[in-house]
Amino acid sequence: MKKKETILALSLIVIAITFRLIPHIPNFVPITAIAIFSGRYFNRLWAYLLPIGAMLATDYFLGFSDVTFYVYLSLILAALVGFYLQSHFSWKNLAFGTLLSSIIFFIVTNFGVWEAGWYGHTLPGLILCYEMAIPFFRNSLLGDIFYTGLIFGIYEIIKARLLSRNKPIVTA
Repeated sequence: MKKKETILALSLIVIAITFRLIPHIPNFVPITAIAIFSGRYFNRLWAYLLPIGAMLATDYFLGFSDVTFYVYLSLILAALVGFYLQSHFSWKNLAFGTLLSSIIFFIVTNFGVWEAGWYGHTLPGLILCYEMAIPFFRNSLLGDIFYTGLIFGIYEIIKARLLSRNKPIVTA
């Protein structure tokens, strides 16, 4: 990645992080989008460090929870989706990867909620845990779709403009 592209990517990540700190719709946050984006455009070390660092920085202000480990684990898995996109990028694959990452986040984090004992360590408790989480999944999925599309879209448009300095982004 060239210097200007790196600065652009990091700037978008910093801007996205702020959206977790300002008042927002519950679970409508850009963190999964940051993980996918980091996996797509950065090497493995940075692809893990950027979303985890974003979470650590914002969790410092917002607070940690009983399921922090599971949240962070799901972000590492979302970064793996981004790694796949390094050699298989298409907007269709990005859409599928975003949906997959949202589902992984739902499964992993709610398993963490169950494991923390909030619903009892029984099969009915596990089922109830996932049932109770369904309303939160909608906002997570919508946030993941929105922010992933926004971050990737802005990055690709600006990158194209940087690479073709004298060409307008939109032509009439």
